[in-house]
Parts: sequence; C-alpha cells; structure tokens
Amino acid sequence: MRSETRSYQTGASDVVLDLTRDCAEFVGGQGDGLLHVFVPHATAGIAVLETGAGSDDDLLAALDDLLPADDRWRHRHGSRGHGRSHVMPALVPPYASVPVLGGRLALGTWQSICLVDLNVDNPDREVRFSFLSG
Repeated sequence: MRSETRSYQTGASDVVLDLTRDCAEFVGGQGDGLLHVFVPHATAGIAVLETGAGSDDDLLAALDDLLPADDRWRHRHGSRGHGRSHVMPALVPPYASVPVLGGRLALGTWQSICLVDLNVDNPDREVRFSFLSG
C-alpha cells in the first residue's frame, strides 16, 4: 500500500474543499486499485458529491439546518456551536473509498471528492491518501 498525508487550510468559515485534483494526481499511473481518503480529525468529513453547481453550498446549508451553530450542544469549548462539528462526522464520515482503473479515479461525470469542515476553530487539516493496488 502506498500512503501519504497532505495538509490543507480550510479557513474561518464552513467549507467544502474539492480534493479531486490532488486525489487524481496521487493515483496517476498507479494501475488498478482502490483509493482510500481519510481525515484524522474528530470534526471533519469526506464527501463524494457534485461541486461548482451549488451542491456544495446545498450540503453546507443542509448541515446548518441539521446542526445549527447555536448553544444547544453539550460539547461547548471553542466558538459558538462548536459541538456540532463533533457530531458532523456521524453524518459525513471521515473517509471515502473510490475505485481506480488504469491509474484514473472511477468517479461519475459530476462526482468530486471533498473535505467537509464546519470547525472554524481549527483551519489546519491533514488528509491521508492511501492507494491499495489490485
């Protein structure tokens, strides 16, 4: 298995960050196998969805409806509503696996691999890319 960790800055607001280009670069020329993407943080997730046509904003809006940034959360350190960031990975898991065929991601036409981060208190994120050849 080949594996590496890359660093990303997510900023001071909720974000869906497209990692597809980095994923494609990582598996380029590797043949057939499986790409596993994992974020080792308790407050971030990985989603496969369409980006650029509003779906990424729709995801953030849906998460805001389900997990409002208010004072209802028992986990209360950090910014207002920080506890929602710790619940979010139960809805958007911290991993995704994607088939790789001939060194190319076998994604659908409009699918992208994205980091989802609602935690404005920690903009420094690590994402592990692992390729298991088949």
